[in-house]
Amino acid sequence: MEIQAIEKKVAELKKLIKESGLNLSEELELLETKIQASSKTETAWKRVELARHPDRPYSMDYINRIFRDFTELHGDRAFGDDPAMIGGLAFLDGRPVTIIANQKGRSLKENMHRNHGMANPEGYRKALRLAKEAEKFHRPVITFVDTAGAYPGLGAEERGIGEAIARNLRDFSQLKTPLVCVIIGEGGSGGALGLCVGDKIYMLENAIYSVISPEGCASILLRDAGRAKDAAAMFRITSSDLLDFNVINGVITEPPGGAQTDPNASAAAIKKILLKDIKDLSGRNPSVLVRYRNLKIRKIGHWNEG
Repeated sequence: MEIQAIEKKVAELKKLIKESGLNLSEELELLETKIQASSKTETAWKRVELARHPDRPYSMDYINRIFRDFTELHGDRAFGDDPAMIGGLAFLDGRPVTIIANQKGRSLKENMHRNHGMANPEGYRKALRLAKEAEKFHRPVITFVDTAGAYPGLGAEERGIGEAIARNLRDFSQLKTPLVCVIIGEGGSGGALGLCVGDKIYMLENAIYSVISPEGCASILLRDAGRAKDAAAMFRITSSDLLDFNVINGVITEPPGGAQTDPNASAAAIKKILLKDIKDLSGRNPSVLVRYRNLKIRKIGHWNEG
């Protein structure tokens, strides 16, 4: 509504300029700048809402549509199993692969079981165990990222959530097997980073990837949690932003209205990318994969003034 009101003002101003011959270019420019800023804010927040949409496909929805014969494996061999982090073996058009993914729940009961997709340390240790196993048997690794962040509870801190994520960052960067990551919904903070070190990283069109939630950013930087919309636009968390920053390799288009309107089409788009990249990466020397993966990581954040 705010954008429409400003656009109406601009139209009136243009009409006044034409009729009166007044020089109101500064006022006009100011209003057009406000329109652009408001448009960016609304677009960013719409992406946030779609990334969190309750009907949006989760990892298992894509796994069941893209792969065949998925066999889930459990446990980190140290503490226990974490239902918020799933992983196992499957076939991608006949090629054996290892899948690791965040998994949210649909119902209240399932979300309690899955901890809303927020993994504990044992989840990240399970992920690393499966990735190491994939390396040993020369299987490509595919990760699906969809989490608001790692679980920040007392037990998670006591069992070393920071260390578990840091170890994943280090060891995934050195993994001598192809790694493809797909951010399908929320990519929140270190919880997402623990699964998002890869040779290729993609985002679905309406996914988000950020160091903190818009609400958290608004509370800390803007001193007002109610300004989450402004924060979402300000710190550039959409797929197009991340592509501009060269953090990701590409954006996977979603059906109009979001992936939840046609999960089969979204799954088909992801599968097409995976088939192409897994075939390409599997033909490369593993040491070369590691070298270029690390070069890609080290380039993130570099910028040239002017």
